Amino acid sequence: MNTTTTDLQAEADRALKAKHRVVWALGDYSAVAREVIPELGRVLVAESGVGPGDRVLDVAAGTGNASIEAARAGASVVASDLTPELLEIGRKDAARQGVELAFEEADAEALPYADDSFDAVLSCVGVMFAPHHEVAAGELTRVVRPGGRLALINWTPEGFVGQLFAIMKQFVPAPPAGVQPPPLWGDEQHVRDLLGDRVNDLTMERRRLAVDRFASGAEFRDFFRDFYGPTAAAYRAVGDDEQRRSELDDALAALGEKHLDGGTMPWEYLLVTARGK
Repeated sequence: MNTTTTDLQAEADRALKAKHRVVWALGDYSAVAREVIPELGRVLVAESGVGPGDRVLDVAAGTGNASIEAARAGASVVASDLTPELLEIGRKDAARQGVELAFEEADAEALPYADDSFDAVLSCVGVMFAPHHEVAAGELTRVVRPGGRLALINWTPEGFVGQLFAIMKQFVPAPPAGVQPPPLWGDEQHVRDLLGDRVNDLTMERRRLAVDRFASGAEFRDFFRDFYGPTAAAYRAVGDDEQRRSELDDALAALGEKHLDGGTMPWEYLLVTARGK
């Protein structure tokens, strides 16, 4: 049997998704969601207008930062993510808080849900990490019903997290051809190109999250090295190369120091809202 280009691409995609699962299972993302960015889930749910009776899908939900807030608002929620380890943490967090919702393993680029299934589709710094942006955008808009709400929060390329990824890019292997950088989802023109003809009432607004968790750049670096999957993966990539590890250490600490202002770091994100078409 001949191996076709399509077969090779499918195999490459499977390998890439397996790698993404490993990366996001590193560290403890729930610590990041709980200690650094908890406000984002509340903002996303408020801006989406999610409430009682709504059927909601959270795409690339991680440990449920937005999902749990949507369920707390009275919605019927499905939290979907590629990484089962994150979903298991989310289940335990939701149970501990007395909040009921479903956690389901799903690929943001091949959602296992019917067209027009949800009143609202959310993603809180999640879907931006799907490697093929056009495909992911198609899935987001496919599963939201006409007139339903789409609401996303994505880190911007110019903001703190965008700069973090620009640094880490220098220490990890190059991604496969066709994979797009996550922070592009924080660029207004890119989002307009992805969603413009698939949605109605598209709005975008840059905002800043005031992060007061870290007293120094070194403290930020150490926390993200230990708990944030992509940063842990960058350290794993440099391995025992002491010079490269020192360069990564210095670059991350310097980034944190540069952005500290009176004990607070402003992390810029793009809030995207739209209506299903």
